[in-house]
Amino acid sequence: MGLMQQIQTGRQVLPPRLLIYGTEGIGKSTLAAGAPKPIFLQTEDGLSEIACDRFPLAKTVDDVLAALAELDAEKHGYGTAVVDSLDWLERLIWDAVCRQYGVDSIEKVDGGYQRGYMHAMAYWRKVVDGLDALRNKRGMLIIALAHAKVEKFEDPESAPYDRYSPRLHKHASALLTEWSDAVLFATRKIRTETQDAGFGRARTIAVGIGKDGGERILRTVGGPSCVAKNRYGLPAELPLAWPALLAALVGKDMEQKGAESNG
Repeated sequence: MGLMQQIQTGRQVLPPRLLIYGTEGIGKSTLAAGAPKPIFLQTEDGLSEIACDRFPLAKTVDDVLAALAELDAEKHGYGTAVVDSLDWLERLIWDAVCRQYGVDSIEKVDGGYQRGYMHAMAYWRKVVDGLDALRNKRGMLIIALAHAKVEKFEDPESAPYDRYSPRLHKHASALLTEWSDAVLFATRKIRTETQDAGFGRARTIAVGIGKDGGERILRTVGGPSCVAKNRYGLPAELPLAWPALLAALVGKDMEQKGAESNG
């Protein structure tokens, strides 16, 4: 069969691949626990207070790959695979690369010069392939969680500025943000105030909007403050809660289907 006979047309409806990152304790795992029938692949020990199904804490990247393979091969009723978290998984990947090359630091792998981070990408591609198999073959929603870091972004059109991004090496971050259908930043809604600091000086402080230190939200569109994106035309901000995210995803999908049926 030639390539012309294999051309596909129309939309291919598949579950979303979501990368959700934010500061510690913001509620990322709680959000993921509200997804349909989730199973957690835990690489960090932080799920004890959340009622959820989870694999044993992964000690190596092979533990994670084995869990992905079992979810692909075995019969089960889970609807969402949650990786919690990507930055702790990255440590397991670095450990594997260091063992492979007999060194004690990712910076020393293969003579240094950033080669260790490049070798780590082979493991990341195995993880991505395993998650895609669950999505494409088993129809599972994919949620990958990560902590946030502040990085300096060198913008060619303006002066450099700081922004939030997933706490990953730049090569892994580029792969995972491109692969994801949506990269969502979990944060609190704040405003800044200028206060008198005495002696003719002023200071700027952050004040949460709403109760409990500020309303918890998801930012779905990137900007100077954070890395974010989505392929669904979501509102720029959503409440940090699974029902709100699901309603936005389903609503946009129904709008698109309606437009196609009327076209």
